[in-house]
Amino acid sequence: MNIVILENYRQMSKYAAEIIAGYVKSKPDFVLGLATGSTPIGTYQELVRMHREEGLDFSRVRTFNLDEYLGVGIDMEKTYDMDQSYARFMHEELFKHINIKRENIHIPDAQTKEPKKFCMWYEEEIKKAGGIDLQLLGLGGDGHWGFNEPGSSLGSRTRIVALTKQTLDDNYKSFYKKANIERDQMPHFAISMGVGTILDAKNVLMIVNGYKKADIVAKCLEGPITSQVTASAIQLHSGGISVVLDAAAASKLMHSDHYKHVAKMRFQYGI
Repeated sequence: MNIVILENYRQMSKYAAEIIAGYVKSKPDFVLGLATGSTPIGTYQELVRMHREEGLDFSRVRTFNLDEYLGVGIDMEKTYDMDQSYARFMHEELFKHINIKRENIHIPDAQTKEPKKFCMWYEEEIKKAGGIDLQLLGLGGDGHWGFNEPGSSLGSRTRIVALTKQTLDDNYKSFYKKANIERDQMPHFAISMGVGTILDAKNVLMIVNGYKKADIVAKCLEGPITSQVTASAIQLHSGGISVVLDAAAASKLMHSDHYKHVAKMRFQYGI
């Protein structure tokens, strides 16, 4: 596991974007797993800059998003203020600014009439694409990935999940309150890739910032592997793992000095 600790959010975002850009350059039809939330916005902004100023080409890149609220709108061409869908988020923050093809974008269909069948189809589409080459991840306040809430099986696949009170509280404060949407109008269910689906990705890039995430970062990376902190499953991943943190998010790690030393040696020797 390659743990990189940088000074601030801007540096973290730039570093993460450079990792993604490296994959895009080396494999033009690269399959990228994407996450939503506030954390990856800086990374997406840097990727947009690379596309506009450096010609980073997304024309053959294929993407699969982690999750989507069940029952919300999915038309990315309609960006209403009241639309809090992740489809809208991805369109606004990334897709409309780069040259990715619409047919190469995959986001769970929140309005499907047969959600169980759709979840099976989504898993098959990932397989048909050859699997996810790099999965970008954030980290929820209770240690979840996507909507894999505490107690989710570490072998779970794409499925319908019920959102916990903490997730509802976090989402209300971050998105719905700003849009003047009443709490009882929020979606209480979502479609989410499972932990097992995420672990199938060939490589994982997890980015976390802020002091409020410091405790859960330590549990995830240095604590026991447990379904109560679903992101602790990162310790089970057998492929390439990069965890990029700002100093605040890394402040509770017991072995931060060692991680910094290893990162320095990797850079020095080009490992």
